[in-house]
Amino acid sequence: MTRTILVVDDNPDVINSLKIALEDATRGYRILGAETGKKCLDLLQDNISPDIILLDIMMPQMSGWEVFDKIKNNPSWSKIPIIFLTARTDRTAKNAGGFLGDDYIEKPFEIVDLKNRIEIVFKKNQK
Repeated sequence: MTRTILVVDDNPDVINSLKIALEDATRGYRILGAETGKKCLDLLQDNISPDIILLDIMMPQMSGWEVFDKIKNNPSWSKIPIIFLTARTDRTAKNAGGFLGDDYIEKPFEIVDLKNRIEIVFKKNQK
């Protein structure tokens, strides 16, 4: 089974790196990218239904916090698991992101750790 991961990050290099690292035959991931919060919401409105969203916090125009709120306040999208994937390392962001999201991962990260944590979220949400 191929799982769709939507990566929302204003840095296209992050999206491309994750696409290369995560789209491999052994895991069966399909990576979609959105460089803005608006693009993420547009994809969701176009009935793209990712199995999980990797969401950056610090983005122009619409922060990851705002995107998170819009997703969780929409009944059609509210069950999509969200992992915050961010360069924010302050305690406030860690506490809020860890509480609100399904996980909180700081950049830079190890790809093996990211894959493992994605799988943990998938398993937790299969119940």
